[in-house]
Amino acid sequence: MRPRVDEVRIKGLGVIDEAVLKLSSGFTVVTGETGAGKTMVVTGLGLLFGGRADPARVRPGAERATVEGTLFVEQGGRVAQQVEDTGGEIEDGELIIARTVSTEGRSRAWLGGRSVPVGTLTYLAEDLVAVHGQMDQQRLLQPGRQRAALDRYAGEELVKPLRAYTQAYKRHREVGETLQELTTKARERAQEADHLRFGLEEIEKADPRAGEEAELRQEEERLAHADALKNAAVTAHSALLGDPMAAVQGLQDAVSLLGQARAAVEAVREYDTALSGIGDRLAEAGYLVSDVATELAAYSESVDADPARLAAVQERRALLNGLIRKYGQDSEAVLAWAKSAAVRVGELAGDDDRIAELSREHEELTARLTELAAELTNIRTAAAERFGAAVTAELTALAMPHARVVVVITPTGSFGPDGADDVELRMMSHPGAPALPLNKGASGGELSRVMLAIEVVFAGADPVPTFVFDEVDAGVGGKAAVEIGRRLARLARTSQVIVVTHLPQVAAFADQHLVVEKASDGSVVRSGVTALDPEGRARELSRMLAGLEDSALGRAHAEELLSIAAADKATAATPTGRPARGGRSAGASGKPAATGKSTGRS
Repeated sequence: MRPRVDEVRIKGLGVIDEAVLKLSSGFTVVTGETGAGKTMVVTGLGLLFGGRADPARVRPGAERATVEGTLFVEQGGRVAQQVEDTGGEIEDGELIIARTVSTEGRSRAWLGGRSVPVGTLTYLAEDLVAVHGQMDQQRLLQPGRQRAALDRYAGEELVKPLRAYTQAYKRHREVGETLQELTTKARERAQEADHLRFGLEEIEKADPRAGEEAELRQEEERLAHADALKNAAVTAHSALLGDPMAAVQGLQDAVSLLGQARAAVEAVREYDTALSGIGDRLAEAGYLVSDVATELAAYSESVDADPARLAAVQERRALLNGLIRKYGQDSEAVLAWAKSAAVRVGELAGDDDRIAELSREHEELTARLTELAAELTNIRTAAAERFGAAVTAELTALAMPHARVVVVITPTGSFGPDGADDVELRMMSHPGAPALPLNKGASGGELSRVMLAIEVVFAGADPVPTFVFDEVDAGVGGKAAVEIGRRLARLARTSQVIVVTHLPQVAAFADQHLVVEKASDGSVVRSGVTALDPEGRARELSRMLAGLEDSALGRAHAEELLSIAAADKATAATPTGRPARGGRSAGASGKPAATGKSTGRS
């Protein structure tokens, strides 16, 4: 079973208040008066498959526009697998897709009941639908679009070499940019290397140690206050143990006082055990004070004013502080800078070798790109001949028997992201006419048929299940319109086709006819979509032909168009190519749908 769109629900989009479109598996046509909202049907389908969200499209008075679609997809197929990968669900082959657009421009999307990024719908649409609005003809005139169209037609044959080319081109560009930077910034790199070497030499000469500046700061403080430190130690020692060199003896020191206190307690400790513990603690205090006094004596001997050493320490500190100001917040940071600078100097010193290596790689990549670009050109040239011939054949069937489309491939002379080719579609309107670009060689109506011809060619090379066209017949009339209707009907034998049209000749070939009707209560305009029965089809075609639904002449002409379309589809649907029995009478009664669905679609 081929995937197809079964039903679309639109709410709050443009002039459409709320509408439900039940779509045929074959050729569905959408008609209606100007301003009724036919284009909103295509806009809704575009939104459903990831199209750009325009808040201006939200119906005035509505908070948001909502589009919901029901699709039939093959269980276990590619589309089903993509849905399952996103966490969505498919029930009995039915897939639900939804999209909302708020008046503030916020857009949300759901796939199989799961909220997904809008880009997921765009990715999914590649396997489901080709939507062509009125702006797509202008996009086709862009050179990049024309190259992409040819590459799409070339198919799998082009995929592998184009992928290899893209990878080589990316690396070629990276190598080229690096070479450019290395060769044009030689002076800056040399200056950077000199600066780094100077810093490394300065740090190496100073040879700092981690934590050295803190040690020096403490030593400087000790040396700068040596006399005060020595006097303090001597004074404290005297207070604790006395000064044997003092001229006046008999001063009470701490050790003597503690001795007196201990002696007093020892004399009476046997009378009370409480004093025994106090006596022991006094003894301990005496020993402790004696030890402290001894340490003070040793400290006072060790402290010595040394002006030479003080000057050396101050000089070393000044040297380290200079390094810290330049290279880091402390000696550890200075050492870290030196380590990273040494690595960078090595890198800069190796740039010459790197330039030579990159130059060799750049030459190899250039040769590789030249080879791959030539391969792409050869594949495109062969595909261009087939593509031009196929589109030309389709134009013959679309009442342009003398027109010819050619694809011109011109070398660009330089490598681009997609090769070294410029691709341009040109058309010769008649034999002997020059091949002109489409925007110069084709009128509006001819451009519409060229667009349709290209899509039909794509349908044969890389078919999608559903095609949506918005007024692909713009600027066309008469016999050409009949041929467009006939070709769309043929396309609908293998794909679902949905067309917005204003031409009765095209609408007559449809399997299903939907009309967008506009109603107004005087202040609010609303549009809805109605599926027409055979009688309704005849009336709508009569309106499209004569501007009057009940015109006898218009009615007769409408029935004639329906009869011709039914006979044509019946002839195309039979293996022998002969009209099926009853085909003409079915068309006359306005029932062409039965024969149009007989073969080629599931």
